[in-house]
Amino acid sequence: MNRLPLLFVCFVVSACSPSDEIAATVATSSDAQKQSWPHGAMVSAANPDAVAAAITILEKGGHAVDAAIAAHAVLGLVEPESSGLGGSAFMVVYDRATDSTIVYDGRETAPAGATTDMYMRDGQPVGGREKWAMGVSVGVPGAVSLYHASHRAHGRMSWSEIFQPAIQLATDGFEVTDKMTRYHEALLPAIRTGNFPNAAEYLFPGGEAIKAGDRIRNPAYAETMRRIATDGAQAFYEGDIAAAIVARAQAEPAGSSMTLRDMESYTTVSREPVCGGFRQSTICSVPPPSSGIVHIMIPALYDELSDGSEKSIADKIQVFVDAQRLAYADRDYFVGDPDFVDVPTRELIDPAYIRHRATQRFEPTQVPEHGDPHFASLAEKAAWNWGSDATLEAAGTSHLAIIDGEGNAVSMTASVGYPYGSIRMTNGFFLNNEMTDFSGTLAADGQPAANAIEPGKRPRSSMSPTIIFDENGDPMMLTGSAGGSSILAYSTKTILAIFDWGLSAQEAIDFPNVVARGETVGVEASAVGGQAIADDLAARGYSVQEGRGENSGLHIIVVTPDGMTGAADSRRHGTVGAIPAVVTPIFPLG
Repeated sequence: MNRLPLLFVCFVVSACSPSDEIAATVATSSDAQKQSWPHGAMVSAANPDAVAAAITILEKGGHAVDAAIAAHAVLGLVEPESSGLGGSAFMVVYDRATDSTIVYDGRETAPAGATTDMYMRDGQPVGGREKWAMGVSVGVPGAVSLYHASHRAHGRMSWSEIFQPAIQLATDGFEVTDKMTRYHEALLPAIRTGNFPNAAEYLFPGGEAIKAGDRIRNPAYAETMRRIATDGAQAFYEGDIAAAIVARAQAEPAGSSMTLRDMESYTTVSREPVCGGFRQSTICSVPPPSSGIVHIMIPALYDELSDGSEKSIADKIQVFVDAQRLAYADRDYFVGDPDFVDVPTRELIDPAYIRHRATQRFEPTQVPEHGDPHFASLAEKAAWNWGSDATLEAAGTSHLAIIDGEGNAVSMTASVGYPYGSIRMTNGFFLNNEMTDFSGTLAADGQPAANAIEPGKRPRSSMSPTIIFDENGDPMMLTGSAGGSSILAYSTKTILAIFDWGLSAQEAIDFPNVVARGETVGVEASAVGGQAIADDLAARGYSVQEGRGENSGLHIIVVTPDGMTGAADSRRHGTVGAIPAVVTPIFPLG
């Protein structure tokens, strides 16, 4: 396989005043200029309004990054239960002109006053549901900073123009989806306390829950968008919007330590993607603090565990399950914010370690321990001695995939944590509760986990937007999903379905979700063919939990020599939009 011709740089971008050198320092390749892109443009995202916004920007000549920002600004309005301005995002960008790939890390950060015991009450850890609406669960949001950093490096449209679709929709109104209302019942106990007046007024006007099909407006969101469009990201991280964010985070119950200084000091980090070979392709995804290594580990382990033998689809599902369990065990133990812990990223995807890890067999009823990356280390390192992980991740997330008419690609995943984040609303958007993505307890021996809470630290994430390149270095697949920790299983399912199971893009998404993290194997038994998979795995000795693994929000684009195919997850309200390639006639017309 030809080595993917990518040369990377890593730098930090300020939320409010990014360097003018960014556009000049994005990673470049020394190889010859790529041939023109023959496939047109395509968008796959979780809501038709978001897809329409992206298509509008692309039709005006915008870069895929411009379209991604426009689409996500709309998603924050029409799908606020999943992501938005008050949350975080990761964006993988392939720029065809420079033949380069870069990751923008807009993950939330812990306030400077965060403490390791902030989720402890009377000596006991607070449960996952109890954390939902706590002020201490709010991290410093990074999505708007990511907008600014990625646009400064790649954008072609004016900054203000890319927010116009969201402004217009918030002003004129949009149609409420059943997904948006699906979580209202769970919100009611918190809403009835009276501590969330903005959310109550917006989601339960006059005390009645909004319903699917209702048309609602969000003038406060429109005004926030206008401020950002006019004054840049600084309008979000300084001044009255930032003060309102801090005030809502500090409010009871369990108010946050967040300050205006925390807001002002937020930075988007630009990172090298983590890349690894798979057959004749190269998978590139998000490095720590997120978990893109798993999208490399699972396919590699899958091939090692398969031993090159012909297998039935049932046998392949079992191999997929075992590969997941090995990869999840390593991810859960080793991955955290690389600015705070030494993550053995390269060692975990080293082919020698993958071969070694695949020899560590276990019974279906056993949960494998993490491996020892020293096996593949090329240099002596201190032991990675972390405590056991106790992180829980909610499924309030959204993913989008875009390829523009020049072959530039964006795979982007964004989140506010639990549905509607912390339920704390200000200026038309909801604040995240992504601090719950830290491991909030110590191991039995008192040793902190790699993902333990620390001031200024980014919580580990499973958001892992991914781009797969063919042997010529051209994008051949974009994938990613919503779904908390199950994102890693959902997205990797689509990779194996396309590369090994012979499925189309839509069939890959529709295939029953199978999630193998921990003691049980979650199977989407309600999907076509799902019950048969659940029964077969149970017969093979696995502890199967039917119904688990149904929260995917997969959006993918697959590129073949014959063109592009997009697919959206029918479990949500996603759709696909496309712009055909422009064909220049050989002879003048007329």
